[in-house]
Amino acid sequence: MSKALKRQSIIPRIDGILRDVERLEKFGKMSLSDLKSNVDNFYLTQFHLRQALEGVFHIGEHILSRLNGARSTEYKEIAKKLGEYKVVYYEFANTELVQMAGYRNRLTHFYAEITPDELYKIINENLGDFRVFVKAIKDLLDNPGRLGLDVE
Repeated sequence: MSKALKRQSIIPRIDGILRDVERLEKFGKMSLSDLKSNVDNFYLTQFHLRQALEGVFHIGEHILSRLNGARSTEYKEIAKKLGEYKVVYYEFANTELVQMAGYRNRLTHFYAEITPDELYKIINENLGDFRVFVKAIKDLLDNPGRLGLDVE
């Protein structure tokens, strides 16, 4: 198995995460009543949040697949292993990333239960977690040897 991280698999996903976060920040600037009254904005907010979360866990899965014994396909497990293998800070992995995994599953499987209030709270309080994740991944791409990896 190749120990090389594939830049062409990671960079477009990072760019996608950052684009989705920018769009979510715009939705966060509107009032809660605007989000509630405009169903299109509500669904677009869900879409961009789910897409950004998918990007996080696709990148995580890709990295873990290059590390011996780290492969995982379950999102909360991916989050935890990213901390165990020091891809991201352990505490961040076991708190914010695990919560992100849970919310990704909620958006995917329990989307009918999502409320504008909870979505509004997330886009106004938690979008910085995506930037923390992206910074850790960029740091890894700059120094893959710290995990015994290469980048191609």
